[in-house]
Amino acid sequence: MFLNRALYASLAACVFLFVLSFFFPWLGDIPLLATLVVFLLIAADIVLMFRLNEGIMGRRSTPERLSNSDDNKVVIYLENFYAFGVRLGIIDEIPFQFQKRDLWMSSFLKSREHKLIEYYLKPLKRGEYEFGSLHVYVRSPLGLVSRRYTFDQAVTVPVYPSFLQMRKYELMALSNRLDELGIKKIRRLGHSMEFDQVKNYVAGDDYRTVNWKATARRGELMVNSYIDERSQHVYCVIDKSRAMKMPFDGLSLLDYAINASLVLSDIALIKDDKAGLITASEKIGSVVPADKGSRQLKKILEVLYREKTRYLEINMEAVYSTIRATAKQRSLIVFFTNFESMAAMERHLPFLKKIARFHLLLVVFFENTELKRLTEEPARDVEEIYIKTVAEKFAFEKKQIVRELAQHGIQSILTSPAQLTVNTINSYLAIKARQAI
Repeated sequence: MFLNRALYASLAACVFLFVLSFFFPWLGDIPLLATLVVFLLIAADIVLMFRLNEGIMGRRSTPERLSNSDDNKVVIYLENFYAFGVRLGIIDEIPFQFQKRDLWMSSFLKSREHKLIEYYLKPLKRGEYEFGSLHVYVRSPLGLVSRRYTFDQAVTVPVYPSFLQMRKYELMALSNRLDELGIKKIRRLGHSMEFDQVKNYVAGDDYRTVNWKATARRGELMVNSYIDERSQHVYCVIDKSRAMKMPFDGLSLLDYAINASLVLSDIALIKDDKAGLITASEKIGSVVPADKGSRQLKKILEVLYREKTRYLEINMEAVYSTIRATAKQRSLIVFFTNFESMAAMERHLPFLKKIARFHLLLVVFFENTELKRLTEEPARDVEEIYIKTVAEKFAFEKKQIVRELAQHGIQSILTSPAQLTVNTINSYLAIKARQAI
């Protein structure tokens, strides 16, 4: 049982009446009667609150798994068994990783009414999150005392890479609406040579695809239909060394790369390509050979869920050896890493050139958005001029890295973390359209 402010206010009013009675004798027994009424109301309120063993029922519904960097809905179900309406205060013991200590929700339930209360949680790290008990504080219409109900709702929920983002892109891809998410429509150069079917000619079909034998047999114009080449291998190679620890909006660059890899793998599988995964730091982490089976995406998701940042330099020699041993045919290698300087890129360049000799290599690295903001702000004094100059130097060096990679025949994407997924998918679709793999 908990005492409410209304009770303290009532008792304070009684004390005030006793004080006034010293100066105004005509008040007589009014302070005493008022005090008696207050105590009777307190007793009545206690009886109302505690005469039922289970006046309120509550439970929490959480997803089987949470999606990293997305808003995940949590639902609290409440039902009132009292014969009168009650006011509720709800405290949910959410995982400590959210660092939310002021999650207080209020509601009102009529007699025999039930209600759903929704709120959203946005995790920024993968791993296991532990929910605790659900506490509900109940007040009757008198509002003098509260009764606390505690419901044991302890549960451990894993936080996976952003599968909600993946489903969004998957839905748009299946409905041919990827442009709504910022994916560019790619103009196809020529056509694929992978045969699909012979069909009737319709206006707009390429005359070069006319099938003269089928036309002679059917007596009407028939053309060959072609589709994108399928079963091409697409590998996401993720650098999980210290270079990927840098945060952006609370999420590390590694987690941005993991989310983008999951979406890219899903889009590749939708396009009938084979998706694979390699993670590495000072040693090779996980290797998932390219495949397009029904369980491939789940296998990639489970591997990405367990990956963590390591604090040593990536071993590019081991990465090159693993790619050579795993990717037996020419593949698209999407390498997620981060170069903060030209020197960092030059240390990796010999192995990047070796990879590009056998595969189509796409290097994806990140803009430093904080430095970009500094370059765009006007300088007001000498110190800010110096800071802006240094920031512009580092930003220019990033652009130099793109040009240096291009000189060696290596494609690259310099992107902000927020635009990583969109820019990576755009590049993949452009490569598919050019039939470059």
